[in-house]
Amino acid sequence: MNGSLKLVAPVVAALAIAACNAVGISNMPSAVGASQSASSSQTNVPEWKAKHLAHTLCPQVVGKPTCLALQSSLVSPLCSPSSGSCGFTPSDLETAYGLTSSLGNGSGQTVAVVEAGDDATASSDLATYRSEFSLGTANLNKYNEFGQQYNYPPTCANYGWCLETGLDIEMISAACPKCTIDLIEAKDSSPIADFETAETTAVSVGATIVSNSWICYGSWDCGDANFPTYFDAPGTAYLASSGDSHYNEIGGPSVLASVIAVGGTQLTQSGSTYSERIWPDAGAGCASPAVLGGTGIAKPSWQTDPGCSYRTDADVSAESGCNPGVAIYLTSYGSGEWISACGTSAASPFTAGVIALAGNATNENGGENFWKLSKKKHKTELHDIKTGSDGACGVKKNYLCEAGAGKGRFKTYSGPGGWGTPNGVAAY
Repeated sequence: MNGSLKLVAPVVAALAIAACNAVGISNMPSAVGASQSASSSQTNVPEWKAKHLAHTLCPQVVGKPTCLALQSSLVSPLCSPSSGSCGFTPSDLETAYGLTSSLGNGSGQTVAVVEAGDDATASSDLATYRSEFSLGTANLNKYNEFGQQYNYPPTCANYGWCLETGLDIEMISAACPKCTIDLIEAKDSSPIADFETAETTAVSVGATIVSNSWICYGSWDCGDANFPTYFDAPGTAYLASSGDSHYNEIGGPSVLASVIAVGGTQLTQSGSTYSERIWPDAGAGCASPAVLGGTGIAKPSWQTDPGCSYRTDADVSAESGCNPGVAIYLTSYGSGEWISACGTSAASPFTAGVIALAGNATNENGGENFWKLSKKKHKTELHDIKTGSDGACGVKKNYLCEAGAGKGRFKTYSGPGGWGTPNGVAAY
């Protein structure tokens, strides 16, 4: 069962939050203080944007639901999924994360994703993806935000969320081929009420795992004080991507204590060997009032790290990098094509699939299980991410943004990488 959320009264004045254009975050709140601070996105431009490594298709709006799917700019439109030129395949991910022996699991497990707009080709796209990689026939159910299997919302192309939808359902398939996938389509991403309704519907139609590849940058509640109540249904594991815009550029739902916050790594392959480092744009940090517009998230009792007196974000991580990204198939914006996608948007649904393989959804309570693992299990049941950071934390060697900077039992923890990535399903 997920724990209830506790809010911390504001200790600073609310910071100005403004909307931005569709190509980058702007006017994000600047934190103040020592290790719980970060400079604003106005100066910390995401590396994927600054180096033209990827581009986003949905508007990046501060304080409102923003999708986190990125399309890699490093891959030719004529890439070949079978050759691996589109990015990591399901087999790559399954091998890298030690899932191969568990792929027979997942039957009877239902993972839901919440999206904006209708993806009319979701079923056929997923069928093409799964056929290419021999994943078998999908069990995909599509609902509108009210749980109806008709009267779907306007096209996802209206919102720029088609890439997001395709990435989410295909990443669940990559991790858990036998899982049932429930696609919940909200009619809009703003106001937040449509998404909140969709969250409730996901549980009511049978999902015990709900993945959210979106964020409200700079806001813990996306504009609704009742927001946390939609992420706390008993027996349900909620996950959310931690963001694609550096250290301390975080927000709801990933900052909620009842949610497993999923950060990001860059997976690389050399022959049959895989390695990982922190993805430089993975969201992470301290959910303090300075970061979240004046209201902080109380530190859960199961978090005992020393450098943040509020909720520490993230809990675990998975492949999110753009060089390479992951191969997906998409037709919603025109003719069908294979592309390479990236962002922590890939990590949340993939991790949801791993939890489904483990069959442990009803025993999750936000990130508590990961934080309570023994030091030995942290090293054996998760991949320790030892290198990389997601920005300047204000002081050198700060585990909140840098891998390998923690001390004692927190040596293997970092904000952007959490406690690490899957090494089999035991930790999940």
